[in-house]
Amino acid sequence: MTGFGRGEASNDEHLVVVEVKSVNHRFKDVRARMPNVFNSLENSLRQKLNDRFGRGSFDLSVHLKRAEGKTRFDDLDETKIESFLEKMKLISHKSGVALQIDPTSFLRSEFQREQELEKDPVLPELLNQAFDRAMSELETSRLQEGSKLQKIMEAHRAEYLKNFSVIESRADQFKNMVEERLRKKISDLSKDMKIDEPRYLQEVVYYLEKLDVHEEINRVKAHMQKFTDLVNAGGEVGRQVDFLLQELGRETNTIGSKSSLEEISQAVVQMKVQLEKIREQGLNLE
Repeated sequence: MTGFGRGEASNDEHLVVVEVKSVNHRFKDVRARMPNVFNSLENSLRQKLNDRFGRGSFDLSVHLKRAEGKTRFDDLDETKIESFLEKMKLISHKSGVALQIDPTSFLRSEFQREQELEKDPVLPELLNQAFDRAMSELETSRLQEGSKLQKIMEAHRAEYLKNFSVIESRADQFKNMVEERLRKKISDLSKDMKIDEPRYLQEVVYYLEKLDVHEEINRVKAHMQKFTDLVNAGGEVGRQVDFLLQELGRETNTIGSKSSLEEISQAVVQMKVQLEKIREQGLNLE
């Protein structure tokens, strides 16, 4: 499911920001971008994400910034600057050329304090705090998205059942219509030729049994109840829902193939449309 989470953690020196975005995906895929100082922690972050979410495509971004109120001037190494100025004064004095210094030149990396961030014991702690907060936000976001999907699927399910009720109400009628036509045919044939009526009626009964859809109706009800239970239970149900929709599709197609009534045929078409719409949303469920 789609979602977004953002987390921050800071101390007097540093601010760590973690952002995680997820989109729909059949499997699980994680792409991570972070400063080199955090490279050794990437695998542990991936594992935490894998443990928390079932599937999806995730973009994980980590940013290391200066704490609020801190600027690049706070990282200046005064000793390096003083040494540089002393040398420049000496050169200026010997050459007789006036010394002109642009203060912003000292913002270059060679005038910054050397920081061994990889050895800073606080940074991993800040990263984990920010990551956990981002994960919590992402989970909340995905749950909200799941709730919306559930409502959409429920609307399509209700539309499916509305058309299904047409089939239930006419299940006996179209069978009776076929039986009536066949009996009339027997009567007409009997006038012109001698037929084995018991044998013919036996074939009629067999044919009518094949037209009966009550078994399919009962299976549709069972599958639909299982579908409702799965969606309401939550969790990683996408694949189970997809399997149930395949079963419902088979039963719906069978009902359509047995029916010769226009009303039922139209209902079957609408039922198949709703199943496809449910399937499209169901693929997004974790």
